[in-house]
Amino acid sequence: MTAAGQELDALRVTLWLCPNDGLSPDNARLLAEHWLDERERRTARRFLFERDRLQYLIAHTLVRRALALEAGLAEAELVIWRSARGRPFLRPTADLAARGGRVLDFNLSHAGGYNLLGIVRQARIGVDVERIGERDENAIATIVHAISPAERAWVTRAEPGPARDRRALRVWVLKEAYSKARGLGLGIPFDSFVFTLDDACGVRAFTPPADDTGRRWRFLELEPVAGVLVAVAVPAGDAAGALVHLNHGFPWSRSAPERLALPGPVGGEAYAAVA
Repeated sequence: MTAAGQELDALRVTLWLCPNDGLSPDNARLLAEHWLDERERRTARRFLFERDRLQYLIAHTLVRRALALEAGLAEAELVIWRSARGRPFLRPTADLAARGGRVLDFNLSHAGGYNLLGIVRQARIGVDVERIGERDENAIATIVHAISPAERAWVTRAEPGPARDRRALRVWVLKEAYSKARGLGLGIPFDSFVFTLDDACGVRAFTPPADDTGRRWRFLELEPVAGVLVAVAVPAGDAAGALVHLNHGFPWSRSAPERLALPGPVGGEAYAAVA
């Protein structure tokens, strides 16, 4: 099979990492006026502080622009609903199905002045972003307390300070990405599943929670900008391979992305109780 054929058969994840200054406030307000639906505009009006309102507008115009590029529809035509747990998804429509949009799933995260959007076809996706140094000592301690004993032991083997904080946040973004891909958010106890990580980067093994032992997952760790940690979670499925297209900035056009391989599947083993 040719390289082009292999890519067509692969699971493809599209990522957009857009800093808040990647879209000017005036442009964010203008695009939101034309692209966002009434519910989204009503939510934006509820923010007390303008910086929080702009964060929301930038993130949600990013979602609509990137999904429009993938679905072949105008931004304002996209109908976004929410599950009972609050997870957004595209409402299936005849026009969307005709353009392949029916199989799109997406997930959004924002922290530390960055917005991360993940999009995938024929699968579910969860993403998370954290900026090192944004969380104080108490927040890091809360993270360490919430994860599994095995993960806690790995985190605390690092020297206190930046090295330990980095380990804690690496575990946290992976857990957030996985729980968001499941559509459960914080509804799943974060000590009920375990990541075994390489000291530098990468997931070596994954012990899933008791209700998810029958499938395998692919996880990606990235630091696309110094001090900005990104995690991606997608079910492994039956695809021949897995690729990531990483884009930076606001998606004004289909500029060439950075292409990365999504690591091989992990998990799916018999559940091991967490002590």
